[in-house]
Amino acid sequence: MPAMMPTDEALAEYIKVAMEGAVFEILGDGTHYAEIPGFQGAWANADTYEDCRREMAEVLEGWIILGIELGHPTPELPGIDLFAKEKIT
Repeated sequence: MPAMMPTDEALAEYIKVAMEGAVFEILGDGTHYAEIPGFQGAWANADTYEDCRREMAEVLEGWIILGIELGHPTPELPGIDLFAKEKIT
């Protein structure tokens, strides 16, 4: 049975909130590095802060989707239900 995937809206909100916890630093070579505590193995490195932030969000999305497909738990974030059902009106 395929893993249940979050809606695009839930995934975008989850990434937005997770990115608020991202830690950025400038490395000795002048590049920017980012990681998010609790998201082991998800990190980014780029020449500029903006590129690093964008890359971190992309890496995070892939990290979440792969984790779900492999059956790994996703870190809980305050106020976020990654698997919230879309409202039907």
